[in-house]
Amino acid sequence: MKSARSYLWFFGLAILGCDEPRTGEFDALAYNVAGLPEALSGSEPLTNTPYISPLLNDYQLVLVQESWQTPIPNPFEGVFRVYHELLVADALHPYKSVSAPLPLGSNPVRPTALVSDGLNRFSNSPFGDLTRVAWTGCFGGADQSDRGAADCLAMKGFSKATHVFATGAEVDVYNLHGEAGSSAEDQRLSEADFVQLAAFINANSSGKAIIMGGDTNLHTELGNPDRATWQTFLNATGLSDVCGVVNCGSDNNRIDKFAFRSSAQVTIQALSHLFEREKFRRPDGAALSDHDALKVRFRWTKR
Repeated sequence: MKSARSYLWFFGLAILGCDEPRTGEFDALAYNVAGLPEALSGSEPLTNTPYISPLLNDYQLVLVQESWQTPIPNPFEGVFRVYHELLVADALHPYKSVSAPLPLGSNPVRPTALVSDGLNRFSNSPFGDLTRVAWTGCFGGADQSDRGAADCLAMKGFSKATHVFATGAEVDVYNLHGEAGSSAEDQRLSEADFVQLAAFINANSSGKAIIMGGDTNLHTELGNPDRATWQTFLNATGLSDVCGVVNCGSDNNRIDKFAFRSSAQVTIQALSHLFEREKFRRPDGAALSDHDALKVRFRWTKR
């Protein structure tokens, strides 16, 4: 026989369950923060990252690329530093990913890699275990005369975790950083990477709602072969490019993108698309990264 306390406990859960929302909206941000060591970054991360950190609090879901944690102790003190610790310093999100440790040349799969994937996330909703997957191939070392983009110096790839917006409203959220560079080998690897990602999604997120954001490094304007790579990926996974749903204007084919799909349990809608060009600037007017921060407003609804 259940005690009076047990009945009260179950009654309280029922009340809480009735009070849970069936729909909600949130702002998601995808941002390549250019957090490579100062000498290699396309930006000035030592100066810029502390400005970025508090700005992230305006977004309920943040997916960042090129953000790595400086190891403690740092075996390359004074020579090599990355800046994720500065990025998290003023970010108030209750749920944050733990940055992957730097391989510093110790990964036998990719012994040239000095840094990990650089993929991290900040969220106001809880999420489960984070899975990180490296692309199976890469091209380009420190010498970029081969038109590569030094991709083999990192464990670039994608990450996935299930976010819970409410009971029964679970969404698999993917963060990615695609192969860069302009050589024929980069093009081949980019196509292979999105085939790899599609296969992973179909194997691990079957029947699940998905939001995916990040730096695709795909130039999807008419006439560019990247357009076919992206469309093939969307067709294979059932995802929709946000810019196929809302008017993105002249930003329709930028490499920083969001895509999404609904499930039988959760409907996902994209409501707006905006590059926050004026917001992510220093007091002197300089941009805080060599990428613009992309904000998309989403609505989720339990079916």
